[in-house]
Formats: sequence, structure tokens, C-alpha cells
Amino acid sequence: MNDAATNSQSETRRLRPADLEQVIAIDSHHFGQPRRGFFEKRLAQAKQHPEDYVQVGIDRNGVLVGFAFACILRGEFGREQTTATLDAVGVVVSNREQGVGHALMDGLAGALRRQGVKSLQSQAGWANHGLLRFFDASGFGLAPRLVLERTTLTPLPEAVDAE
Repeated sequence: MNDAATNSQSETRRLRPADLEQVIAIDSHHFGQPRRGFFEKRLAQAKQHPEDYVQVGIDRNGVLVGFAFACILRGEFGREQTTATLDAVGVVVSNREQGVGHALMDGLAGALRRQGVKSLQSQAGWANHGLLRFFDASGFGLAPRLVLERTTLTPLPEAVDAE
């Protein structure tokens, strides 16, 4: 993968194990705390099952300035079409608004297409306006499904027999 990102000093490429610390640093700035365990597990899974994961990065002048992680789903939730979920994305703050995020999405989409994936999905918090704007500018739209959630801490109430 050697697509031009946004200028002649940029390169879109697969992430390498040596990128872990920079990925954690970029993500920590956005997420507020390091998610080392998440990224270590994700990279270990990708190493064991490379057909199920795609990770791309953008280098600028030899320095990683952005990354994207995706997981490929085949048949989950009764879907017939192979799809992918965008699990994590991040760009160094000083490189925002310079096309790095769009180059990441283009590189990720190209890698997914080569694996037969036809759609990319993600989710974002309703109040995360920056991420929602990025998703909108990257061609994402509302999915025709509803995400449901419940606590596992409270048992369901017992059914009452109606007589």
C-alpha cells in the first residue's frame, strides 16, 4: 500500500508492530487516557487472523501521523454482505484539517475493497460533534438499524402471570 496521501511527503501504509507506541499516543490525546490493552489485543488478533483485520497508517516525512483500525465481519447478525467496522481512528492534532483523515479513509476503503468488503460501519457518541463531522465528510450516513443497549447489572423483572 503506497498511495499518495495529501502531499509528496505522505504515504499510506499498513501499520507495523513498531507503530504501537505512536498509535497509543495519538489515541490517548483524543480518548483522554491510554488504551494500551485494546490496541495490543487488536494487533495480536490481526497477526493471528490477518484476513479479518485491516490497519492503515499515514506517514508524513517518515513519522506516523494517523491510523485507522477495521475488523471484517462475515455473516454476523444474519448479514449476507461482508462488511467492516471501523474500530479506531486517530490523527495527530497538529495534522488535522490537512487531509490525513480522508487519506486514511481512502487507504482503508481500498484495502477493504481488495478483500471483498462492500461497506464500512462505525459508531460515535451523539455529543462527539468532531467525530460526527469527520464521518459525515468521509461519506458515512445513518445506518438502517438501531443500536440497543441494556445494563447487565440489573436482573430482568420476573414475568407476572395475567389471570
